[in-house]
Amino acid sequence: MSLILKVFLSLLSSVGNLNVTLQVWDIGGQTLGGKMLDKYVYGAHGVLLVYDITNYQSFENLEDWFSMVKKANEESNIQPVVSLVGNKIDLEHMRTVKADKHQRFCLENSLVSQFVSAKTGDSVHLCFQRVAAEILGVKLNKAEIEQSQRIVKAELVDYPQDEGPIRQENTQQSKICSVQ
Repeated sequence: MSLILKVFLSLLSSVGNLNVTLQVWDIGGQTLGGKMLDKYVYGAHGVLLVYDITNYQSFENLEDWFSMVKKANEESNIQPVVSLVGNKIDLEHMRTVKADKHQRFCLENSLVSQFVSAKTGDSVHLCFQRVAAEILGVKLNKAEIEQSQRIVKAELVDYPQDEGPIRQENTQQSKICSVQ
């Protein structure tokens, strides 16, 4: 699983006093060694190497993904900001990749360390904001970091496939999501 950020300055993130638009390419479905993979990575300003903290194999694959990112950008004048992102922190009780292993990989490879939950939205906005700040050389202040960690409850509407956008009261669920 990896996300490539090609920053052609359409995710809007506020960094310091700047509004930044990030173009995000999810290449998680690609396989290493695929013909087009290096084309996605070449010239990227930022790369998120995302793994599942409950799946040790996804962490072990990071070495190969990181090598591919370095190789793809050898010829480019751009050295991307690379962030190691541990996903599924909402499943801490099922963690198979210890946090110290994550931190060691970051230190050994000079990566930005982050943890998120795509399911709950926990720290997702902060993750993108931190990468944008790193790319731009901007330091986030405490208020910006705290604001980006807020999570609000939102209603999830599940539309039946054959009825279109008609809301059925008995299918209402509450879910957690982040609001940017």
